[in-house]
Amino acid sequence: MSTVESHGPDPFDQADPLIADLGALTAGAPAGLLERVAARWVRVDAAIGGVYVAMTDQGVAYLRAGQDQEEFAASFRGRFARPLLPGGSPPPALVRALRTGRADGLHLDLRGLRPFEEAVLRAAATIPRGEIRPYAWIAERIGRPKAVRAVGTALGRNPVPLLIPCHRVTRSDGRIGQYVFGAPAKEHLLRTEQVNLDEVGTLAAKNVYFVGSDTTGVVCFPSCRDARRITPAHRQGFRTLAQAESAGYRPCRHCRPGGAPA
Repeated sequence: MSTVESHGPDPFDQADPLIADLGALTAGAPAGLLERVAARWVRVDAAIGGVYVAMTDQGVAYLRAGQDQEEFAASFRGRFARPLLPGGSPPPALVRALRTGRADGLHLDLRGLRPFEEAVLRAAATIPRGEIRPYAWIAERIGRPKAVRAVGTALGRNPVPLLIPCHRVTRSDGRIGQYVFGAPAKEHLLRTEQVNLDEVGTLAAKNVYFVGSDTTGVVCFPSCRDARRITPAHRQGFRTLAQAESAGYRPCRHCRPGGAPA
Protein backbone atom coordinates (compact mmCIF):
# COMPACT_ATOMS: atom_id res chain seq x y z
CA MET A 1 0.00 0.00 0.00
CA SER A 2 1.53 3.22 -1.12
CA THR A 3 1.51 6.39 0.87
CA VAL A 4 1.50 10.03 -0.20
CA GLU A 5 4.10 12.18 1.42
CA SER A 6 2.72 15.46 2.76
CA HIS A 7 4.74 18.64 2.14
CA GLY A 8 2.38 21.11 3.94
CA PRO A 9 -1.16 22.47 3.55
CA ASP A 10 -2.95 21.93 0.24
CA PRO A 11 -2.96 25.32 -1.60
CA PHE A 12 -6.52 24.68 -2.83
CA ASP A 13 -7.66 24.63 0.79
CA GLN A 14 -6.42 28.17 1.38
CA ALA A 15 -8.24 31.35 0.37
CA ASP A 16 -6.54 33.59 -2.14
CA PRO A 17 -5.27 36.60 -0.14
CA LEU A 18 -6.29 39.00 -2.91
CA ILE A 19 -9.84 37.67 -2.98
CA ALA A 20 -9.98 37.86 0.79
CA ASP A 21 -8.85 41.48 0.73
CA LEU A 22 -11.37 42.38 -1.96
CA GLY A 23 -14.11 40.66 -0.01
CA ALA A 24 -13.30 42.80 2.97
CA LEU A 25 -14.06 45.87 0.88
CA THR A 26 -17.60 44.76 0.11
CA ALA A 27 -20.15 47.37 1.21
CA GLY A 28 -23.72 48.37 0.50
CA ALA A 29 -24.53 50.76 -2.35
CA PRO A 30 -24.56 54.44 -1.41
CA ALA A 31 -27.99 55.81 -0.57
CA GLY A 32 -29.80 57.19 -3.63
CA LEU A 33 -27.46 55.50 -6.14
CA LEU A 34 -30.31 53.88 -8.07
CA GLU A 35 -32.13 57.21 -8.43
CA ARG A 36 -28.95 58.83 -9.78
CA VAL A 37 -28.48 56.08 -12.36
CA ALA A 38 -32.02 55.19 -13.42
CA ALA A 39 -35.12 57.22 -14.23
CA ARG A 40 -38.70 56.51 -13.19
CA TRP A 41 -41.70 56.64 -15.49
CA VAL A 42 -45.34 57.47 -14.80
CA ARG A 43 -48.43 57.92 -16.94
CA VAL A 44 -50.49 61.07 -16.46
CA ASP A 45 -53.61 62.47 -18.12
CA ALA A 46 -53.11 65.76 -19.98
CA ALA A 47 -55.12 68.02 -22.27
CA ILE A 48 -54.10 65.91 -25.29
CA GLY A 49 -54.72 62.56 -23.59
CA GLY A 50 -52.46 60.26 -21.63
CA VAL A 51 -48.75 61.09 -21.62
CA TYR A 52 -45.73 59.20 -20.34
CA VAL A 53 -43.26 61.11 -18.20
CA ALA A 54 -39.73 60.13 -17.09
CA MET A 55 -38.24 61.63 -13.93
CA THR A 56 -34.70 61.59 -12.56
CA ASP A 57 -33.37 62.62 -9.19
CA GLN A 58 -33.06 66.15 -10.66
CA GLY A 59 -36.64 66.47 -11.92
CA VAL A 60 -38.83 65.75 -14.93
CA ALA A 61 -36.58 64.88 -17.88
CA TYR A 62 -38.81 63.58 -20.68
CA LEU A 63 -42.46 63.66 -21.76
CA ARG A 64 -44.11 62.10 -24.77
CA ALA A 65 -47.66 61.51 -26.02
CA GLY A 66 -49.03 59.11 -28.61
CA GLN A 67 -46.78 56.23 -27.55
CA ASP A 68 -47.34 53.02 -25.63
CA GLN A 69 -45.15 52.07 -22.70
CA GLU A 70 -42.61 50.13 -24.78
CA GLU A 71 -42.29 52.87 -27.41
CA PHE A 72 -41.81 55.48 -24.70
CA ALA A 73 -39.14 53.41 -22.93
CA ALA A 74 -37.30 52.83 -26.21
CA SER A 75 -37.37 56.51 -27.17
CA PHE A 76 -36.18 57.53 -23.71
CA ARG A 77 -33.29 55.07 -23.67
CA GLY A 78 -32.35 56.05 -27.22
CA ARG A 79 -32.02 59.68 -26.20
CA PHE A 80 -30.69 59.43 -22.65
CA ALA A 81 -29.07 55.97 -22.48
CA ARG A 82 -30.40 55.37 -18.97
CA PRO A 83 -32.47 52.56 -17.42
CA LEU A 84 -36.16 53.29 -16.94
CA LEU A 85 -38.13 51.85 -14.03
CA PRO A 86 -41.78 52.14 -12.90
CA GLY A 87 -42.35 55.19 -10.73
CA GLY A 88 -45.67 54.55 -8.99
CA SER A 89 -48.03 57.48 -8.53
CA PRO A 90 -47.23 60.76 -10.34
CA PRO A 91 -46.12 63.67 -8.15
CA PRO A 92 -48.95 66.14 -7.37
CA ALA A 93 -46.89 69.02 -8.82
CA LEU A 94 -46.68 67.19 -12.16
CA VAL A 95 -50.41 66.50 -12.25
CA ARG A 96 -51.14 70.13 -11.40
CA ALA A 97 -48.75 71.43 -14.08
CA LEU A 98 -50.34 69.31 -16.79
CA ARG A 99 -53.83 70.33 -15.68
CA THR A 100 -53.17 74.07 -15.47
CA GLY A 101 -50.42 74.58 -18.05
CA ARG A 102 -48.26 76.22 -15.39
CA ALA A 103 -45.11 74.44 -14.24
CA ASP A 104 -44.30 76.74 -11.31
CA GLY A 105 -42.57 74.78 -8.55
CA LEU A 106 -41.97 71.74 -10.75
CA HIS A 107 -38.30 70.78 -11.12
CA LEU A 108 -37.13 70.02 -14.66
CA ASP A 109 -33.97 68.11 -15.56
CA LEU A 110 -32.58 69.81 -18.67
CA ARG A 111 -29.11 68.29 -18.48
CA GLY A 112 -27.79 67.22 -21.86
CA LEU A 113 -29.15 70.22 -23.75
CA ARG A 114 -26.80 72.53 -25.59
CA PRO A 115 -26.61 76.08 -24.16
CA PHE A 116 -28.52 77.45 -27.17
CA GLU A 117 -31.28 74.86 -26.78
CA GLU A 118 -31.62 75.54 -23.08
CA ALA A 119 -31.81 79.30 -23.69
CA VAL A 120 -34.57 78.77 -26.26
CA LEU A 121 -36.60 76.57 -23.91
CA ARG A 122 -36.21 78.89 -20.94
CA ALA A 123 -37.47 81.78 -23.10
CA ALA A 124 -40.44 79.71 -24.23
CA ALA A 125 -41.21 78.91 -20.59
CA THR A 126 -41.91 82.61 -19.95
CA ILE A 127 -44.86 82.75 -22.38
CA PRO A 128 -48.05 82.98 -20.28
CA ARG A 129 -50.98 80.64 -20.70
CA GLY A 130 -53.47 82.10 -23.18
CA GLU A 131 -50.83 83.95 -25.22
CA ILE A 132 -48.52 83.16 -28.12
CA ARG A 133 -45.21 84.52 -29.43
CA PRO A 134 -43.51 84.16 -32.82
CA TYR A 135 -40.30 82.20 -33.31
CA ALA A 136 -38.54 85.48 -34.07
CA TRP A 137 -39.46 86.75 -30.60
CA ILE A 138 -37.57 83.85 -29.01
CA ALA A 139 -34.55 84.56 -31.21
CA GLU A 140 -34.59 88.24 -30.21
CA ARG A 141 -35.05 87.43 -26.54
CA ILE A 142 -31.99 85.17 -26.36
CA GLY A 143 -29.83 87.63 -28.28
CA ARG A 144 -29.72 85.61 -31.53
CA PRO A 145 -32.10 87.54 -33.82
CA LYS A 146 -30.94 85.77 -36.99
CA ALA A 147 -31.31 82.27 -35.57
CA VAL A 148 -35.07 81.89 -36.15
CA ARG A 149 -34.73 78.56 -37.97
CA ALA A 150 -32.44 77.22 -35.24
CA VAL A 151 -35.02 78.28 -32.66
CA GLY A 152 -37.59 76.08 -34.40
CA THR A 153 -35.17 73.15 -34.37
CA ALA A 154 -34.46 73.61 -30.66
CA LEU A 155 -38.17 73.73 -29.86
CA GLY A 156 -38.64 70.52 -31.83
CA ARG A 157 -36.13 68.84 -29.50
CA ASN A 158 -37.93 70.00 -26.38
CA PRO A 159 -37.71 67.00 -24.02
CA VAL A 160 -40.63 68.18 -21.87
CA PRO A 161 -43.36 69.65 -24.10
CA LEU A 162 -46.48 70.86 -22.27
CA LEU A 163 -44.30 71.61 -19.22
CA ILE A 164 -42.14 73.97 -21.30
CA PRO A 165 -44.91 75.32 -23.55
CA CYS A 166 -43.31 75.25 -26.99
CA HIS A 167 -46.87 74.99 -28.38
CA ARG A 168 -47.22 78.72 -27.55
CA VAL A 169 -44.58 79.62 -30.16
CA THR A 170 -46.07 80.22 -33.61
CA ARG A 171 -45.17 81.59 -37.01
CA SER A 172 -44.87 85.33 -37.59
CA ASP A 173 -47.41 85.14 -40.44
CA GLY A 174 -50.21 84.12 -38.07
CA ARG A 175 -50.14 80.37 -38.75
CA ILE A 176 -49.53 78.09 -35.81
CA GLY A 177 -46.57 76.20 -37.29
CA GLN A 178 -45.23 72.75 -36.48
CA TYR A 179 -45.34 70.85 -33.21
CA VAL A 180 -43.78 67.69 -31.83
CA PHE A 181 -47.25 66.16 -31.33
CA GLY A 182 -48.65 67.50 -34.60
CA ALA A 183 -50.38 70.73 -35.65
CA PRO A 184 -53.91 69.56 -34.64
CA ALA A 185 -52.71 68.89 -31.08
CA LYS A 186 -51.06 72.32 -31.03
CA GLU A 187 -54.25 74.06 -32.13
CA HIS A 188 -56.27 72.07 -29.59
CA LEU A 189 -53.94 73.11 -26.77
CA LEU A 190 -54.02 76.78 -27.75
CA ARG A 191 -57.80 76.84 -28.02
CA THR A 192 -58.08 75.05 -24.68
CA GLU A 193 -55.95 77.84 -23.22
CA GLN A 194 -58.29 80.44 -24.74
CA VAL A 195 -55.76 81.91 -27.19
CA ASN A 196 -57.58 84.20 -29.65
CA LEU A 197 -56.38 82.24 -32.70
CA ASP A 198 -59.21 83.36 -34.97
CA GLU A 199 -58.57 87.02 -34.27
CA VAL A 200 -54.82 86.58 -34.74
CA GLY A 201 -55.46 84.89 -38.08
CA THR A 202 -57.89 87.58 -39.22
CA LEU A 203 -55.43 90.35 -38.37
CA ALA A 204 -52.55 88.49 -40.07
CA ALA A 205 -54.63 88.26 -43.26
CA LYS A 206 -54.64 92.07 -43.19
CA ASN A 207 -50.87 92.18 -42.53
CA VAL A 208 -51.46 93.32 -38.95
CA TYR A 209 -49.09 91.65 -36.49
CA PHE A 210 -49.07 94.27 -33.73
CA VAL A 211 -51.92 96.23 -32.20
CA GLY A 212 -51.73 99.47 -30.24
CA SER A 213 -54.00 101.52 -28.05
CA ASP A 214 -54.29 105.17 -29.08
CA THR A 215 -55.22 106.03 -25.50
CA THR A 216 -52.20 104.46 -23.77
CA GLY A 217 -49.72 104.63 -26.64
CA VAL A 218 -48.72 101.01 -26.02
CA VAL A 219 -48.26 98.41 -28.77
CA CYS A 220 -48.62 94.65 -28.15
CA PHE A 221 -48.86 91.27 -29.79
CA PRO A 222 -52.54 90.58 -30.61
CA SER A 223 -52.71 87.71 -28.11
CA CYS A 224 -51.36 89.80 -25.23
CA ARG A 225 -53.76 90.13 -22.30
CA ASP A 226 -53.43 93.93 -22.54
CA ALA A 227 -54.13 93.99 -26.28
CA ARG A 228 -57.33 92.05 -25.77
CA ARG A 229 -58.64 94.85 -23.56
CA ILE A 230 -58.32 97.49 -26.29
CA THR A 231 -61.73 98.47 -27.59
CA PRO A 232 -62.16 98.51 -31.40
CA ALA A 233 -62.56 102.31 -31.42
CA HIS A 234 -59.09 102.80 -29.94
CA ARG A 235 -57.24 99.93 -31.64
CA GLN A 236 -54.55 100.67 -34.20
CA GLY A 237 -52.91 97.95 -36.29
CA PHE A 238 -49.29 97.78 -37.47
CA ARG A 239 -47.34 95.45 -39.70
CA THR A 240 -44.03 95.91 -37.88
CA LEU A 241 -42.91 97.06 -34.46
CA ALA A 242 -40.74 99.71 -36.12
CA GLN A 243 -43.83 101.12 -37.81
CA ALA A 244 -45.61 101.37 -34.46
CA GLU A 245 -42.63 103.00 -32.78
CA SER A 246 -42.38 105.53 -35.61
CA ALA A 247 -46.01 106.42 -34.91
CA GLY A 248 -45.12 107.16 -31.29
CA TYR A 249 -46.08 103.86 -29.65
CA ARG A 250 -43.92 102.12 -27.06
CA PRO A 251 -43.61 98.33 -26.63
CA CYS A 252 -45.81 96.67 -24.05
CA ARG A 253 -43.99 95.78 -20.85
CA HIS A 254 -45.97 92.57 -20.52
CA CYS A 255 -45.60 90.85 -23.90
CA ARG A 256 -42.40 92.76 -24.86
CA PRO A 257 -42.89 92.63 -28.64
CA GLY A 258 -39.29 93.63 -29.21
CA GLY A 259 -38.16 90.45 -27.48
CA ALA A 260 -36.11 92.24 -24.81
CA PRO A 261 -35.62 90.15 -21.66
CA ALA A 262 -37.54 91.13 -18.57
